[in-house]
Amino acid sequence: METRIFGRSGLRLSILGFGCGAVGGLMVRGSDADQDKAVGLALDAGISYFDTAVQYGNGASETNLGRVMATRRPEGVAVGTKVRVPPENFAAIGKTIADSMDGSLKRLRMDHVDIFHLHNPISLQGGGESLSVSQLQNEVVPAFEALRKAGKTRFLGITAIGDTAALHQVIDAELIDSAQVSYNVLNASAATALPPNYPAQDYGRLFDHTQKAGVGVVGIRVLAAGALSGSAERHPTASPPPAPIGSAHSYQIDLERARRLMPLVTEGFAASLAEVAIRFAITNKAMGTILVGMATVAEFQGSLAAVQKGPLPQPALDRLAALTANFSGERR
Repeated sequence: METRIFGRSGLRLSILGFGCGAVGGLMVRGSDADQDKAVGLALDAGISYFDTAVQYGNGASETNLGRVMATRRPEGVAVGTKVRVPPENFAAIGKTIADSMDGSLKRLRMDHVDIFHLHNPISLQGGGESLSVSQLQNEVVPAFEALRKAGKTRFLGITAIGDTAALHQVIDAELIDSAQVSYNVLNASAATALPPNYPAQDYGRLFDHTQKAGVGVVGIRVLAAGALSGSAERHPTASPPPAPIGSAHSYQIDLERARRLMPLVTEGFAASLAEVAIRFAITNKAMGTILVGMATVAEFQGSLAAVQKGPLPQPALDRLAALTANFSGERR
């Protein structure tokens, strides 16, 4: 398993992480036996980052990951979790963050996590469920730093969703160590300029900012919540199709565009669309580790096999760019 240095943290993480999210659902709604088997296979393969959140199954993901980890007690493995501050708690951000961390550690059966991410969107002025840049700088970061001083986390992070300008500001300020960035074949704007009138959020070459600031990148929505499998079928363990992040305004449009990338399979660049998506995500060296949702042990094994094939070769990247350029001018 390839490993990469994760920003300025000094952590060396496997390029494939283990996502414990609710979209794939294995660590939320899967059986204990399948959860134990998947985590065991991941550890045997050299996976060294496990990512969860209290929002995944209202604590179920953390509880299940904690159970497995307590039994195996692996060494050299990093665990990250997240906190989302609900709007009704915006007047008590620090307390909400501290209480959330204590609950997470109890469910995980750990005395600390390696990375603690803010799960709220970030915007310039705040509003709705988003926190403003000012709130993050003046309230979130001090609360996170207090947890770091207390030994409850080693590194601080954000889920990089919200306003592009706000995300740039936060990363440029060098207040965080990790950013979870939506990056996939439908929207690669974190790495490169989008074609004119391209139907996606423009993240404005976010990777340029993370690299300059020494911020490690966790790649999320690599499969666009399943749309980049090219199949509308969802496993019973998986969630219903969630709202896209950064790509189309509907899951159905993401799925339709994914199917237009099938020439990459029929022309022999990869065995499946999912393989294309996974190998694409690890191609950019700014990527520290990627998370791929899974509903079954077999889906995890498929992701592992794709990563072990390595990054996409340049001819495949050129063909992909030609195909996605055709999306320009379409409705988002």
